[in-house]
Amino acid sequence: MEDAVIVLIWICRICLIFTIAVLAAYAIRHHMFVLSRISCRKPLDMMELVGFNNPTVSVLVPMHNEENVAGDVLQALVDCDYDWNRLEIIAIDDRSEDRTGEIIDEFAAKYPVIKAIHRKKGSGGKGAALRQATVHAGGDIILLFDADYVPSRAMIKFLVTPFCDPEVGAVMGRVVPQNGGASVLAGLLELERGAGYQIGQQARYHLGLTPQFGGTVGGVRASVLKAVGGWNTDSLTEDTDLTFRLMVHGWKVAYVNRAECYEEAPETWQVRSRQIRRWATGHTECLHALWREWLAAPFLSRAERIDGLFVLACYWTAPILVLGWLASLTLFLTPRAHGTGPFLAALAFVGYQMFGNQATFLELGAAALLDGNRRRIVLLPLSLFNFFASTGAICQALVTYYLGGLFGTGPHYWHKTERYRSGNGNGNHNGNGKGNGNGNGRHSNSGHLTRSVNGLYFYRE
Repeated sequence: MEDAVIVLIWICRICLIFTIAVLAAYAIRHHMFVLSRISCRKPLDMMELVGFNNPTVSVLVPMHNEENVAGDVLQALVDCDYDWNRLEIIAIDDRSEDRTGEIIDEFAAKYPVIKAIHRKKGSGGKGAALRQATVHAGGDIILLFDADYVPSRAMIKFLVTPFCDPEVGAVMGRVVPQNGGASVLAGLLELERGAGYQIGQQARYHLGLTPQFGGTVGGVRASVLKAVGGWNTDSLTEDTDLTFRLMVHGWKVAYVNRAECYEEAPETWQVRSRQIRRWATGHTECLHALWREWLAAPFLSRAERIDGLFVLACYWTAPILVLGWLASLTLFLTPRAHGTGPFLAALAFVGYQMFGNQATFLELGAAALLDGNRRRIVLLPLSLFNFFASTGAICQALVTYYLGGLFGTGPHYWHKTERYRSGNGNGNHNGNGKGNGNGNGRHSNSGHLTRSVNGLYFYRE
């Protein structure tokens, strides 16, 4: 019995040391991002070249049962100030069972710049829809928008500008939730998105690391997409997959912080859980498929390789956290493990890092201050609940993923994130959807999207 207790103590100590090492590495990385971003007076971008690069552009908008939001995104794209002679908007009705196809056809009949594609069969998922639509795309640059996103008027010009650099294979804009006031969760996700883009993406781009193409509010060179094998229809996160395949082949990903596009963030914990489980599963698939090729890629710097591994393995931190919790709890309840200074220091560090989660809080707070989002910053202490909920969802996803691989339970399926706006967006009411008469598509809490004179959209309650 004594020997078993000694073995248990040593196993728990090893697990605790491993947890501390992983947490410290990620904490240092996130602190570096924050310091880089807040100390940078002029973040890296190419906005002074806007308007000088006007390639032919194909905008792909995949839609599956999107009647509530289809009209908004199509009208916003039509309103963009890009030369229609160099633009095509390809709206994809991906096996929809509602009025999505009808709305697309109405817009295509009204605006010659819109091309309608109707998928009646074939495999599901966004990647499959994009692969089919890309065949019909004639532009040099392919831009992507999810159906619930609303681009600003200058969005297309902003996103194509970085392609002035011949080394840039893909570009990513910034995602901004427009429904942050709909629920506590939506407000927390507004803070999270701000940290991910205003701090994480901008800092990684400025430092020459690994900004990600996010699969919406971004674009890719058509020739480069073809050269690297096109969209991966087997991946739940085809955007992450494409990001790393591009960089492995020597292409760079640019980030445009000023290219803001407005999305609907999940408003309920159930919807958020499904979303993050899909991301965790797809991201982990990319990790296993690409890490060897990533480390061996001759075009990447050492810093890019290290940062890329941090990105690919980021969802592993959730089960590692749980491992550290269990190890520290076991040591705390085992009297023979007490009484040493290093143990107490380690336990204090784990408690501070795991439950205080100071690196994440620092990013959230810094991003809110940079954005002038002082109203949302009062939610910062509640981010701990989002942290715990995400940890549980990620652990569930990874357990399912690895057990599925071990026992062959079959493929993982793509689940569409729920939409909250309502109304029959169709092209007959200022083109933005009927939305019970306001032309914008009504939101579940009686708010609506409004475009200001500068072409930016905002959410009015």
